[in-house]
Amino acid sequence: MLYLIGLGLGDAKDITVKGLEVVKRCNRVYLESYTSVLTVGKEALEEFYGRKLILADREEVEQNADNILKDADLSDVAFLVVGDPFGATTHSDLVLRAAKRGIPYRVIHNASIMNAVGCCGLQLYNFGETVSIVFWTDTWRPESFFDKVKKNRQNGMHTLCLLDIKVKEQSLENLIKGRKIFEPPRFMSVNQAAQQLLEIVQNQRIRGEEPGIEETLCVGLARVGAEDQKIAACTLQQMCTVDLGGPLHSLIITGGSMHPLEIEMLNQFSISEDTSESKSIDGL
Repeated sequence: MLYLIGLGLGDAKDITVKGLEVVKRCNRVYLESYTSVLTVGKEALEEFYGRKLILADREEVEQNADNILKDADLSDVAFLVVGDPFGATTHSDLVLRAAKRGIPYRVIHNASIMNAVGCCGLQLYNFGETVSIVFWTDTWRPESFFDKVKKNRQNGMHTLCLLDIKVKEQSLENLIKGRKIFEPPRFMSVNQAAQQLLEIVQNQRIRGEEPGIEETLCVGLARVGAEDQKIAACTLQQMCTVDLGGPLHSLIITGGSMHPLEIEMLNQFSISEDTSESKSIDGL
């Protein structure tokens, strides 16, 4: 049996009882290590689970999936994913590969950022399509996702923005030359995301469009599910300077009109223009 097991969002203890029972009895246990990370490392997980873990990076999962599936029809293999197993499309691909080989599989779900964002008080059924914001480079500065943000706002829906992480990535030069030299890990902050969004707004304004979201209420979230979780509600312009600490960060662009209960909840996390004092957000 191939088991896909969600680990939740916080630390080693967020795994479900059912998931932990499976981990303890599997022959091999893989830890997916590139779509998201926990607040603790591999060693802390191994200590709590009482099992050695095999790190599975992007190359292993997307190009060498056969290594993971090997003998999974004869013995139990676990594939651990931060959040929920289906938080990334690549995991659906692993399931399809298993099915084609006649390998039975079972999914053990857990909390993911897709539902845990409700901690800020915005109601989940008021969210539209989720978007991803990637790190820009000198030659690649995609803006197409912004159309989905605008469409969500036109429909009065909030937009969850998943922010880029770079783990075990190679520079273009090292990739071309086949050198297994990897760049230091990078995790996008809400500040970087807000700055890129504002640049997109300026670019669209130059083209004669008027997105007008600088003063839109946004919500920054950091380390959701961890004990030091942080949430801040302010304008997109203010979000450029908000300090939410270490990764992982997520950003929400609200849909404009909000339910009174959403406003009351967000008031708990509202910040002033100097990012140090709370204030009412009713007028935003």
